[in-house]
Amino acid sequence: MPKTKTAEKSARSAARKAERNKSIRSGTKSTITKAEKLIASKKSAEAGVAVTEAISSLDRAAKRNVIHANTAARKKSRLMKKLNASNKK
Repeated sequence: MPKTKTAEKSARSAARKAERNKSIRSGTKSTITKAEKLIASKKSAEAGVAVTEAISSLDRAAKRNVIHANTAARKKSRLMKKLNASNKK
């Protein structure tokens, strides 16, 4: 339990921010999963659109400091690798 008024306020603020970040992080994970499923099902046109959406979602999350910029870059890179590999076959 927080001991001071400022600590109580800080705890409330942190809880609000955590709730907001949770929804952004969850949405980002959903878009990535959707893109990966489309890549696996060999639907290249739909997968390309889904990957673009996932990359946009990752960029927004990184811009808002929900995830680290390097984490976003790594996930984008891995998604593009999977998409390019599926298009080659």
